[in-house]
Amino acid sequence: MSGTITNFYAGGNTARGFANLFESSLQGLDRVYILKGGPGTGKSTLIRSIGSELAAGGYDIWFIHCASDNNSLDGVVVPELKLGIVDGTAPHVIEPRLPGAVEQYVNLGTAWDARQLSGRREDIAELNGRIAQTYESAYACFAEALRIHDEWEKIYVDNMDFQAADELTNEYTDILFRDLKLDKESRIDHRFLGAATPKGAVDFVPNLTEGLAKRYFVKGRPGSGKSTMLKKLAAAATQRGFDVEIYHCGFDPNSLDMVIVRELGFAIFDSTAPHEYFPERAGDSVIDMYAHCIKPGTDEEHAEALSGIKQRYSAKMSEAMQFLAQGKALRDKLEQIYIQSIDFRIVDRIRDEIWQEITDKTVAAD
Repeated sequence: MSGTITNFYAGGNTARGFANLFESSLQGLDRVYILKGGPGTGKSTLIRSIGSELAAGGYDIWFIHCASDNNSLDGVVVPELKLGIVDGTAPHVIEPRLPGAVEQYVNLGTAWDARQLSGRREDIAELNGRIAQTYESAYACFAEALRIHDEWEKIYVDNMDFQAADELTNEYTDILFRDLKLDKESRIDHRFLGAATPKGAVDFVPNLTEGLAKRYFVKGRPGSGKSTMLKKLAAAATQRGFDVEIYHCGFDPNSLDMVIVRELGFAIFDSTAPHEYFPERAGDSVIDMYAHCIKPGTDEEHAEALSGIKQRYSAKMSEAMQFLAQGKALRDKLEQIYIQSIDFRIVDRIRDEIWQEITDKTVAAD
């Protein structure tokens, strides 16, 4: 029987630049292979190959996806084996805690022809510079979109009943946790459920919430208290000793989009665009923050201002996504330069050596 594959992001292209949450997913691991090497050296292929083989062998795995390339992976974690394999190149540089004892560097750069690459030095430098510029432009657009989003939020914050929001949060704290507590320290995993990618906004909400008995779809407007409620519920989970998965917003990582407590079988998440979902199975329910906490008629009273804000916000987000797509196209060109210089027989040998180490240690542990 195949293992379960859980998909999420640990890095994101956000309004605050590249946000890196990788360290959280690597906590508690005994072995971490950190892959080094340029673009096109086979890091993602190696990660996917070993992860898929372990999943086929019955192990549950986490696939950590790449926000800058929809077809690439940044890592795989196998909780049962306390094993991780991650791309350790920029922008998600992994700092080893116990080099050699836990983390092991794997240099895929040994597979390339350095002399051949030296002949393309100017092309590589130019492409790297242009790629950096596209990401700087994308992040600037996201930052401007966040400033516009703050205008959007202010309209609702000014019409917010904060007491009603607190009462609603307290009500759901009681519903979700009752008087339950566990006599242990919580494990907290910080992740992203989705990301801004070269193909637009992508999320893994259906995969992440699969098999949970209860899903709470939090509806509302910007500034209606969704993230604040999630932060308070995450704090309540940790205070009671439950392990909690905290999913940050892929646009503004200071905000939260989802909290999952698997020991209690529930997920509660911001179910508005770009990750808008609706109840479709038993155990699904809606929490409407607008109806509970915002002054009636706010949408209608501010319709003209809201329309202009939405248009400016959408335009700036679209511009940012275009820059991400340009960066991906440039990165594809850079990868082709490296691919032409790679001896993939060496990459395959490195992959086989890692697989052999994993299987040897797994057998020894059994």
